[in-house]
Amino acid sequence: MKFLVVLFVLLLGACSATPPRTLPPVIDSSGQADLPPPAEAEPVIEAPARTTSTHGAVIALLDRADAYHRAGDSGNEAATIERALRIDPRNARLWSRLAAARLAQGQARQAEQLALKSNTLSAGDRRLQAENWALVARARWALNDSAGARTAERKARELQ
Repeated sequence: MKFLVVLFVLLLGACSATPPRTLPPVIDSSGQADLPPPAEAEPVIEAPARTTSTHGAVIALLDRADAYHRAGDSGNEAATIERALRIDPRNARLWSRLAAARLAQGQARQAEQLALKSNTLSAGDRRLQAENWALVARARWALNDSAGARTAERKARELQ
């Protein structure tokens, strides 16, 4: 009987002392591992500190996207830019970069829509808006929309 009591106490103690679970690292197709997210979300009060780290994370992802672009790997380039957009979804330049990557993948309709979305977020940045309209024009040419492409080219020239 004493043995059963000791066994019961040990089992009960083991149940209450389970180690915290952590997520496995995320491995993208480049074979590089990213650290798993923290176990608990940071408080909202620390937003300025997160802004700095968020900015650094976006820059790191853009560096990786640039490397994919130089290697001609538009699929991984687009996936990396999408990760950056999950961090900074109101960044007009990221939307424009994703539009260019989608156009390189032959996804002209999506490229057009992404460039137009970038324009809605790029208030006051005439250079970026001109680049986006030039992207829209190339996408429309690829879609055999010559009238729409010429209109987009005219808008790009007006903004330069």
